[in-house]
Amino acid sequence: MPTLERYCAYFKPSPMDLFANESPLPLRLPDADVVLYQSVILHKPADAILNDLIVETDWQSRTIRLWGREYQQPRLIAWSADKGVTYRYSGVTLPVAPWTSNLLALKSLVEGVADASFNSVLLNYYRDEKDSMGMHSDDEPELGEQPVIASLSFGETRALSFKHRSRRELKSVKVALPSGSLLLMKGDTQKNWKHGMAKQRKACGPRVNLTFRKILPVSNR
Repeated sequence: MPTLERYCAYFKPSPMDLFANESPLPLRLPDADVVLYQSVILHKPADAILNDLIVETDWQSRTIRLWGREYQQPRLIAWSADKGVTYRYSGVTLPVAPWTSNLLALKSLVEGVADASFNSVLLNYYRDEKDSMGMHSDDEPELGEQPVIASLSFGETRALSFKHRSRRELKSVKVALPSGSLLLMKGDTQKNWKHGMAKQRKACGPRVNLTFRKILPVSNR
């Protein structure tokens, strides 16, 4: 069985990649449907969006429950959604903040690229190299069997790791997500793969990631 090294490398764009719309770069992960746009056209410069998101968001430090134990999340988070939409993960029901004009503009942009509609967004604020996100799958029932997760990144380039949930012969894959990039995870990706972002030794600046998703009504779960 070929390893993932044959299909996918650590993707890192050249400086010129950040100044033009990119064609989608498919990540040929077995049992998944993942594509990366290394840059997308934004309504304002990426650095300005990053600053706006940091300043205008009511960031929260949350305690989550995993395997019967409580942990402080190693990053700050926030949640915006349409009226009546709720989301619960790792034992936490997130408080809902209203959409800002900035988030609505980004949602519209992402929906156009992804050809999908979203009614919520989870915001993650990685303040420095010490902040991280554990390996997990976005497979909660309220997301449906084949959710479309659109991950938009601003600020410092960090690597997102993918690991297959059952096929141990497949090596993990790291994907660099530069500022202004959009990663789309579709189909059976959440069913078959976990993803996460490790702490890093090298000092780095802040990063904000927006993961747009559609929460299904109870009748459709």
